[in-house]
Amino acid sequence: MTPVKELALKAGIPVYQPEKLSKSPVLEQLLQLGADGIVTAAFGQFLPSRLLEAMDFAVNVHASLLPKYRGGAPIHYALMNGDKEAGVTIMEMVKEMDAGDMISKRSIPIEDTDNVGTLFAKLALVGRDLLLDSLPAYLAGEIKPEAQDVRYVSFSPNISSEEERIDWTKSARDVFNHIRGLNPWPIAHTLFDGQRFKIYDVQEVEASGPAGTILSISKKELVVATGEGAVRLLTVQPAGKPKMAIADFLNGTGRNLVVGDTFGN
Repeated sequence: MTPVKELALKAGIPVYQPEKLSKSPVLEQLLQLGADGIVTAAFGQFLPSRLLEAMDFAVNVHASLLPKYRGGAPIHYALMNGDKEAGVTIMEMVKEMDAGDMISKRSIPIEDTDNVGTLFAKLALVGRDLLLDSLPAYLAGEIKPEAQDVRYVSFSPNISSEEERIDWTKSARDVFNHIRGLNPWPIAHTLFDGQRFKIYDVQEVEASGPAGTILSISKKELVVATGEGAVRLLTVQPAGKPKMAIADFLNGTGRNLVVGDTFGN
């Protein structure tokens, strides 16, 4: 049960969870509520026109600085692309994905310590505060929504399984961004001994060698070369094993690894 659902039930507020709203009897129930408006956040479905047209207002909280990163994975792409900032946009809902006029925006810096989980948590608070700050003014007619500049539209579709795979030929910075941009879900992976090997955290280090090759190894450290530079693995998950610190891996499943072995083959 999500915290939102738990809070709603405690307050006696009805909760509806249709898999597909447009084909659910829940739609009629929502229409009968006589609500003034709708606010969505990460809902993942287009709302039926009948529902939108029945409302005085319909706004969405989107975790990007629109028109950049329309779609379902804006936080992932902001990290994977090495962006310096992320943010939230409050926008009007229309029948095109994340294309409505913008009511307000707020940005925050992306830190090197951020991953999808930490940035999601930060932006959730930003979105909450921004909505509370701007919705009353919007409803009072004090904010004029701004159309998105289509010249700068980009998309962040849901992450495919192919995108989860680490490309060791990229630079250490790109590999670092790719891994944190998929942590804690869906998790970047490579191949080790012919099986999927998940990597949660790495650090950039100064070293060089053939991409994907182990450059140094000890009981507590494993450094892998990239196309430019190298990374130190910190937290991993071998196939069929739980998530673990690299030292635990090196003293167990990975104890037979040697310098020159490669990941990704």
